Amino acid sequence: MTTTFAIARRAAATVAVAAVALAPAPPSAAGTPPTTFALPSPSGTYAVGRDALHLVDRSRRDPWVPAGPREVMVSMYYPASAGPGRPAQYLTPAEARLFLEDRDLDGVVAPEALSATRTAARTRAQPRPGRYPLVVLSPGFTLHRHMLTHLAEELTSRGYVVAAVDHAYESAGTAFPGGRVLTCTACKAVEGQGRAGSARVATGRARDISFVLDRLTGARPAWRHAALIDRARIGIAGHSIGGNAASATMAIDRRIRAGINMDGTVAAPVPADGLDGRPFLLLGQPGHIPGGTDETWDCAWRRLDGWKRWLTVTGVGHLDFSDTAVLADQAGLPDTGSPLPGDRTARIVRAYVTAFFDLHLRGAPRPLLDGPDPDNPEVVFHP
Repeated sequence: MTTTFAIARRAAATVAVAAVALAPAPPSAAGTPPTTFALPSPSGTYAVGRDALHLVDRSRRDPWVPAGPREVMVSMYYPASAGPGRPAQYLTPAEARLFLEDRDLDGVVAPEALSATRTAARTRAQPRPGRYPLVVLSPGFTLHRHMLTHLAEELTSRGYVVAAVDHAYESAGTAFPGGRVLTCTACKAVEGQGRAGSARVATGRARDISFVLDRLTGARPAWRHAALIDRARIGIAGHSIGGNAASATMAIDRRIRAGINMDGTVAAPVPADGLDGRPFLLLGQPGHIPGGTDETWDCAWRRLDGWKRWLTVTGVGHLDFSDTAVLADQAGLPDTGSPLPGDRTARIVRAYVTAFFDLHLRGAPRPLLDGPDPDNPEVVFHP
C-alpha cells in the first residue's frame, strides 16, 4: 500500500488501489505560492459550531505504539445559532507543515496559509436546540480529519451532528494534548504488507469508531452537547481507508444504520452474510467500475444485502473526495488526471452524501439516488 499521498488530485496518479503518487511542483507554482485558502461555504440553513474531544481508550493498547493506550482526536460539528464564536482553525501550523512535507510541497505552499484556510465552523458557538442524526467521518490514510471539512460543514448546516475522527499515528501529523504532534508510525508498520496491512488499519479504526460511539452516546457522555445526538439515527462515511473502516465498523456495531465508502479499497471484506440489510453507498473515481482494477468492490457489492448504490464520478481522482481538490485548484497546481474543477467535485460529493443520509437516517425521499440525473452528468450509476 502506497502511503505518499499527494495534497492534490493535481498529481501524476496511480490510483488502482488507493494511492496517488506526487508529481514535482512546476516552477510557476513554486514561484507564486498562494497566501490564502477557503473551503466552499455550506449550503444549509444552520450555522456550524465545532468542538474538539481527546478520547482515551484505556481498555486497549495502541496498535502502533503499544506502550500507551489507544487515543483519538474527534472534531464535533453541530448545528449552531448565528452569533458569537471564534473561527475554527483548519490545521495547526505544525500539522500543516507535516502535511506539506509528506507530499514534497514545502516551499510550494506556505504552512501558515494552509493552516489559516477559511472554514465556516466556529468554536464556542451556541448549539441550536433539537436532536439530530449523527454522522461519523473517517479520513484517508495519512490525512488529517479536517481534510473532510467541507463535507462535515455541509452535513452540519443541513441538520446533522458530525464526528470527524483522527486515529492516532495514522496521519502525517495530528496535534494531541500536551504539545504532542503524532506522526504516521502506522505507515512504517504496515509497509510492504499490501491488503493485509490495509485490513489491519481498517479493522483497528472500526474499534476506534465503536469506542467513540460509546463515549458519545453512553450514560456519561464525553461531549458537553451530547444531548443533541439522536442515538437511533447514526451513519458513517469514510474516504479511502476510512471508507473501508465504514463497512468494517458496521460489521461489528449495529448502532450504525447506514454507511458510505468514498473510493476506498475494501481490504477488510464485507462479511459473507452482509451487513444485516443496512444500506450502503459505494462512491468512487472512474477506476472503481465493475470488473475494474480493484476487485474488492465487486466482492463488496455482491455481499451488500440491503439498499445499495454503486456510483462513480467522471473526471475525479482518489483524493478528490476530501478537501484537496478545492485546495489544489486554489494552489494553482497543474491537473493531469482529474479535470473536474474542485468546487464542482465538492458540490457533487456533498449532494450525494447528504442525499444518502437524508434518505436513510431521516426517511426523506431523494430522487437523486434513483438513477442518472441531468444536472449531474458526471455521476455514473453501476452496474
